[in-house]
Amino acid sequence: MSEDLLARTRAALPSWLAIYYDEPIEIERGEGRHVWDTDGRPYLDFFGGILTTMTAHALPEVTAAVAEQAGKILHCSTLYLNTPMVELAEEIARVSGIPDAKVFFTTSGTEANDTALLLASSYRRSNQLLAMRNSYHGRSFSTIAITGNRNWSATSLSPFQTYYVHGGNRFRSPFAGLADAEFVDACVGDLREVLDQAGGDVAALIAEPIQGVGGFTHGPDGLLGAFAKELGEHGILWISDEVQTGWGRTGEHFWGWQAHAQGGATPDIVTFAKGIGNGLSVGGVIARAEIMDCLRSNSISTFGGSPITAAGALANLRYLLAHDLQGNAAKVGPILLDGLGSLSSPIVGDVRGKGLMIGVELVRPDTGTPGEPAPELASAVLEAAKRHGLLIGKGGLYANVLRVTPPLTLTPQEAAEGLALLVASIEEAAAGLAPGASREEEVIAP
Repeated sequence: MSEDLLARTRAALPSWLAIYYDEPIEIERGEGRHVWDTDGRPYLDFFGGILTTMTAHALPEVTAAVAEQAGKILHCSTLYLNTPMVELAEEIARVSGIPDAKVFFTTSGTEANDTALLLASSYRRSNQLLAMRNSYHGRSFSTIAITGNRNWSATSLSPFQTYYVHGGNRFRSPFAGLADAEFVDACVGDLREVLDQAGGDVAALIAEPIQGVGGFTHGPDGLLGAFAKELGEHGILWISDEVQTGWGRTGEHFWGWQAHAQGGATPDIVTFAKGIGNGLSVGGVIARAEIMDCLRSNSISTFGGSPITAAGALANLRYLLAHDLQGNAAKVGPILLDGLGSLSSPIVGDVRGKGLMIGVELVRPDTGTPGEPAPELASAVLEAAKRHGLLIGKGGLYANVLRVTPPLTLTPQEAAEGLALLVASIEEAAAGLAPGASREEEVIAP
């Protein structure tokens, strides 16, 4: 990317917009699992524009659906009937796992979570919320208010009284080292104590099955289901934020919450976005009809569920289902997860994740257990990977976690190629180290 475009970007756009790399790139085109910058250099894409290019770049089925719809009508709003939107809603309700489901479309995950909070607080007539420590749910005023990650909380002002519970980050938890069942019991005990402290009618718990911005951290399978059992005794709703975990990315399940469904636990509300549009601005909420219909005022969405985005998302979802991309994530993901897990490096503190959603937490060597966070090393790996032709992401509370999320059509050969490039980048960063760098380094992305 030219220095001129970077200067123009900084002059015209907010200073708080994070941009990757010492020398940022402009992505000009993509195909499959690869993208090219404006200098014509190819990259193997292991981030997908923040888990958003879910199936593949320039997927012909999505491109054709968008082009066909664009030749008819781009926009009408929800004030008019809209066949693509209804067909997409019907398909999502069918695969949702939510009984008597209805769907409302938004343009982003932030707006989806915003809507879920509106529904829960209206249904329960309460502004008290439970959220997970280390969580991220969006950049709007209401979602910042329930985000448990200081890097993304731009204001302390809030429309909610929010209480944070343990369980999202097992690696850096006071309960670290406990066996799965003991960890769940300890977190449920913490939840009970928080509910005692709240003392009122809490509206809902919102939780990511795997924390995205938080660095792909998660508790044991069954944790959120155990929470739901406790919450159900108080009538408190469970909102599952599936903006990053949905649509089969974890491999083992179609939705992240299904790893916690022991005993029949089911969320009352599910939010989604990112991957379903494969780059189109699509988000939404799934909820039981009783909850979805609880609002007592008029509402519309100007852009949510627009004909063109609904047509593209529907083609994308049908492709994903027809080609069993969840199964592919389960098959190809272990190539990366096992390969990274077997890496013997003094700067790798933890490798975690499921399917094609993998986090590598980097630490400073010889700083004990779990190891002092090393954001400067994560930045070094990010830069090295770019030089090697691989795009990855970064996150975590300390910006020290590498985020690896290729499109779900990733082939075994591409997985092996990307693994080799990432291992080489980690080894290069370890060899150079970077003593004395700041713990508060940017850049992170949702």
